[in-house]
Amino acid sequence: MSTQRKREYIVDELSEDAVHEFLVAHPDFFEQHPSLLGTLQLPHASGSAVSLVERQVSVLRQKELKLERQLKEIIQVARDNDVFAAKIHELSLQLLSATDLASTIVAIEEAVRSGFGADQAVMVLFGDATNFDDIDVGRFFRALDRDDSSLQPFATFLASTSPRCGQVRDSQMEFLFRDDASEIGSVALIPLEAKSAIGFLAIGSTDADRFHPGMSIDFLARVGDLVAAALKRH
Repeated sequence: MSTQRKREYIVDELSEDAVHEFLVAHPDFFEQHPSLLGTLQLPHASGSAVSLVERQVSVLRQKELKLERQLKEIIQVARDNDVFAAKIHELSLQLLSATDLASTIVAIEEAVRSGFGADQAVMVLFGDATNFDDIDVGRFFRALDRDDSSLQPFATFLASTSPRCGQVRDSQMEFLFRDDASEIGSVALIPLEAKSAIGFLAIGSTDADRFHPGMSIDFLARVGDLVAAALKRH
């Protein structure tokens, strides 16, 4: 068998995996064989052929764009966290300045609406409603017994320990926002203490994507901790 035929036979027997493993093990192969690199052609999306170098440049550009997008997302998350931290700080100051239960609830209502941009908000506290006769913050505040039948649609949430975000059932929406229920696109439900021991806070947005199951709930959990601690002072 001639040398030429032997070479052809070896090439025919090489598998794609073997070539792949060889190139991975020898990343400088084409540096040592620059003339070979120039002869390789790969199909382009347009149908024309491009050199391997051009394809590599294209791949690197795509990776660069992907990394750039990821960096922008990280920067945006950092900025959002700074904004959230400032809001929590402001809420803390407002709650510390409140001298009684009535002023505390007013401070919570103002913070939720102005600081957190809620289109609608409701805070439910468990207890005898007659104990809260001096509280006047409109529809924001509601007091009722934890066993009240109107809370049945929230049974699963009330048994949980963390905030929930997204769209809620019609019965829950109607309980929370009443005549404005049809305007609310997404809701954040925030327990006040574990399993909503003293109540819960509901923040509604007309934007269906404002609160969603995939978002971080750490910020909302901190808000719940602050509000619960402030309420327990009184």
